Amino acid sequence: MVSRFKEALDSGKFVITSEVAPPKGTNLEKMFHHIDILKDKVDAINVTDHQSSVMRFPSLGGCLAVKERGGEAIMQMTCRDRNRMALEADLLFAYSRGIQNVLCLTGDAVPVGDHKEAKGVFDLDSLQLLKAIGQMMSGLDLGGNKLEGTVAFCAGAIVTPEARPIEPQLIKFEKKVEAGAEFFQTQAIYDLENFTRFMEYARKFKIKILAGIVLLSSARMAKYMTENVPGIFVPQILIDELSKVSKDAMLAKGI
Repeated sequence: MVSRFKEALDSGKFVITSEVAPPKGTNLEKMFHHIDILKDKVDAINVTDHQSSVMRFPSLGGCLAVKERGGEAIMQMTCRDRNRMALEADLLFAYSRGIQNVLCLTGDAVPVGDHKEAKGVFDLDSLQLLKAIGQMMSGLDLGGNKLEGTVAFCAGAIVTPEARPIEPQLIKFEKKVEAGAEFFQTQAIYDLENFTRFMEYARKFKIKILAGIVLLSSARMAKYMTENVPGIFVPQILIDELSKVSKDAMLAKGI
């Protein structure tokens, strides 16, 4: 049985997803509120996995909350915090609980987060995780051992169309397609010319691309994102435009 998200991708419709960030703690009310607002308005809800290397409630737990509240979840899975055995185990548990969509990420570097003394694992990277999922779907774990029961995931990856230089991203993109990625989600897009050039390249692969949008609510936010969030580049002209409007008008300008 394929996931609702995969059905949406295969239908050819314009697919919309949104993102929910779990809390730093066990008070889940705000996350529940966001899930309830979004679940009937989008095709799936991404649940982040310790984004920006900040420790939070786990993505898998958030995905179960999405499912329990009637939504379709995409489990973000980073390779930073778990070795291959732990990643495989989490995938098996997720599938057993009805979570079939996975976004594979290598993960941000540990020093950018709030546990700077932690040790990054990086036993696999996102490309290898995609391959691991493919092997598990064939009935074997990464040790070559037969699995008792099959899994069927809709696995995707990320791409950064605004990376500078772009060539390494294009190489990674093609390798991820070859590894079995069924969809790509981009980092936030603020330069349409760069995105257009990327799409001219990507269309030949006939792969689903979901362009990322993050609303800029202030010039300060825009500057912070371009300086501190890996893979996001806000053109100076947009920062300057936000700087020229009053505080009350910044969100409207960002939209």
